[in-house]
Amino acid sequence: MNSEFDYIIVGAGSAGCVLANRLSENENNRVLLLETGGSDKSIFIQMPTALSIPMNTDKYAWQFHTDPEPYLDNRVMHCPRGKVLGGSSSINGMVYVRGHAKDFDEWEEHGAQNWSYQDCLPYFKKAEQWYLGGDTYRGDDGPLGVNNGNEMKNPLYRAFIDAGKEAGYAFTNDYNGAQQEGFGPMHMTVKGGKRCSTARAYLDPVKHRKNLTVVTKAKAQKVVLENKVAKGVQYRVGGNVYTATATTEVILSAGPIGSPHLLQLSGIGDKSHLEGAGIECQHELPGVGQNLQDHLEFYFQFKCKQPITLNGKLGLFSKALIGARWLLFKDGLGATNHFESCGFIRSKEGVEWPDLQYHFLPAAIRYDGKSAFAGHGFQVHIGHNKPKSRGHVLAKNSDPDTAPQIQFNYLQHQEDIEGFRACVRLTREIINQSAFDDFRDEEIQPGSHIQTDEQIDAFVRQAVESAYHPSCSCKMGEDDMAVVDSQTRVHGIQGLRVVDSSIFPTVPNGNLNAPTIMVAEKAADHILGKEPLSKASAEVVGDSQWATRQRSASF
Repeated sequence: MNSEFDYIIVGAGSAGCVLANRLSENENNRVLLLETGGSDKSIFIQMPTALSIPMNTDKYAWQFHTDPEPYLDNRVMHCPRGKVLGGSSSINGMVYVRGHAKDFDEWEEHGAQNWSYQDCLPYFKKAEQWYLGGDTYRGDDGPLGVNNGNEMKNPLYRAFIDAGKEAGYAFTNDYNGAQQEGFGPMHMTVKGGKRCSTARAYLDPVKHRKNLTVVTKAKAQKVVLENKVAKGVQYRVGGNVYTATATTEVILSAGPIGSPHLLQLSGIGDKSHLEGAGIECQHELPGVGQNLQDHLEFYFQFKCKQPITLNGKLGLFSKALIGARWLLFKDGLGATNHFESCGFIRSKEGVEWPDLQYHFLPAAIRYDGKSAFAGHGFQVHIGHNKPKSRGHVLAKNSDPDTAPQIQFNYLQHQEDIEGFRACVRLTREIINQSAFDDFRDEEIQPGSHIQTDEQIDAFVRQAVESAYHPSCSCKMGEDDMAVVDSQTRVHGIQGLRVVDSSIFPTVPNGNLNAPTIMVAEKAADHILGKEPLSKASAEVVGDSQWATRQRSASF
């Protein structure tokens, strides 16, 4: 196992599986893919409706926790990350959101050259197999299957969209197309009724390649450096430690927690921090582990007048029927993540593009799959998605088995607090539109008594949860705190790259699996020295009067 390869990829997750596929297309490239976890073939991973199980299972996820968050009443927050083939794409909610076009233009403004929306769109399309066929914005022959689940059969999904329209917001038929802003159907990475993780989409079809070696249960210890050149990776399988040599490059795709931690364990990071952790500094790069960002959200829950919600499907008999149908036919309620309608709006006038995101769910239920109350209900997940607050990931010592310190500093910034006040007030207005009159009953959470700024702030501090979108901890750019350049190469180290959501300069308005896959597709061309795909010239639709109004039914 002390072998030589051209490329070593650490982490078989949303980015790593993409890279393993693309880099091994050339049979002359010897590629090693290292993954700490194991097989993704569990029914709980493959069946979309079981999404709450793998992220809460030690076997499939790193069960990271933050230090007490000082602006959330010192709450300790859960931060699970994938530890299985497919990484977090095997444990996530399967929601497919690319982000707003302006999010990627923002990346370029932060120094990520040639990462504008028009640069990135061709790679989104390359990755995707959209169930309605390709067009200017959507791909039709990529590995990643994307659809709308059960086509919003439950009437509550359309009630949510109609309520958004009644409240004065636009309708968008495709928020991943020209117009993100508005209310419409939501998309998911499900294909043939099964979770379409990157393990399934990118890795399974190429496992047979003789030039691709996949080693599971392999915990990376550090990058082997010689005179600021990455020579390989030291990793452990069971009780044995091995060293694999890379003749061309080492690529870290261990995620927004794992990649900065591994860089620090390898002696790359802020010198004073490394020395304090007992790690010899090999290369000073102060931005490693800094700029950490995440999305927060809470559930706005209501009781439902009609017995049409998923709360009526939580009994053992109902679950057995759903599971049996899925096993036999790969359809029905087992074949969806249940987030089938959504909304993207702006929190206030003067915000140029959407900073609030809605996931609608025809159930009142927690992420751990437990019912919120006895009876029928529905909820909408709402969060402020362009946070100003920043945190860090820091190695505590030189032991790879010691989890790093994680601190997001959630709601440190006043604008984030105000964003969540808007979440409460705007959502309450939307749900109280006439479209919900036949369904809406008592407000469960926050509760109608929560009205003032002070009451909302106190509720939010106690109710918000991570949306599981950590990112930006090895940001791309050219400033003093950037970790990688626009080619994803680690500044100052030869033969070493980082390719995953940690290199985002800023967090996009949306879930992160889609942009992470896009980043890996684009980075693969950089790594292989290919000409980038031709820049797009797609129209982007937004409100031209954003500076003076918060909503518009049409643009």
